[in-house]
Amino acid sequence: MEFSHKSVLLDECIEALNIRPNGIYLDGTLGGAGHSYEIAKRLDSGRLIGVDRDEVALMAASQRLEPFAERVTMVHSNFSEIHSILDELRLEGIDGMLFDLGVSSPQLDDASRGFSYMADAPLDMRMNARDVLSAYEVVNEWDYEELRRILYEYGEERYAPSIASAIVKRREQEPIRTTMELVDIIKGAMPAQALREKQHPAKRSFQAIRIAVNDELGSVSKMMHAAIERLNPGGRLAVITFHSLEDRIVKNAMQEAAKGCTCPPEFPICVCGKKPRVKLISRKPILSGAKELEENPRARSAKLRVCEKL
Repeated sequence: MEFSHKSVLLDECIEALNIRPNGIYLDGTLGGAGHSYEIAKRLDSGRLIGVDRDEVALMAASQRLEPFAERVTMVHSNFSEIHSILDELRLEGIDGMLFDLGVSSPQLDDASRGFSYMADAPLDMRMNARDVLSAYEVVNEWDYEELRRILYEYGEERYAPSIASAIVKRREQEPIRTTMELVDIIKGAMPAQALREKQHPAKRSFQAIRIAVNDELGSVSKMMHAAIERLNPGGRLAVITFHSLEDRIVKNAMQEAAKGCTCPPEFPICVCGKKPRVKLISRKPILSGAKELEENPRARSAKLRVCEKL
């Protein structure tokens, strides 16, 4: 599969990172290396660490970054493992980190990966093919209450109870094996008016199952705390999110780190002694401009948040 991915908010990310030619930077969601290419291009004695949990992405990125091979280190890992990644590379801290939390276009477009509700494929949805948990286990083995919860919380699916019930009922007859089988079950559990909406009826459910399979929200929370801790003073953290659940985690983590003091408002003086660890570069998220939205509709929901280590 050709792994090419249109990088979202590319210029804004590069500007946000405030790259120094001799700095050390980490792209925690390497993907097609669009962001990484622009970072590596700006380094001379510096170093870029490219991380991805998808081995297909790593192979493609290594080819794209070949002109800068002497200053790039590739790591096959989950971005939530920042501490262990940097420890293994014997790096106390680095000067900038970038995380693009969107699912890469090739992952969505390659039918065999099972991410898409538009093509038939085995139920998979694993970003790392070595992971044990796949969409097959979630759909066929998780109980009704857990299915209902993830559909409602991760997919914000208002028909979560009826969809979860339909999944449980169908799998009692035989296992649900493919994406199109699941799409048919979801459609059958929804009222007629919902099927006429502009958005594909299975979109929210597929998003929810994908998030559960890859523990995306847990990984983002763990990554945020580790990234802030391992930034050098003056280092920047830039994170692109694509839906409200991730954005809330990123926003809250940055605001908490920027606040410092956790004493109740009624305390006359601070007794906790906590100091701000970062400053927010922009209070509101940075959004794509009209030109980018015209060229790349997937950028419509993208939000970039940036903070700097104090």
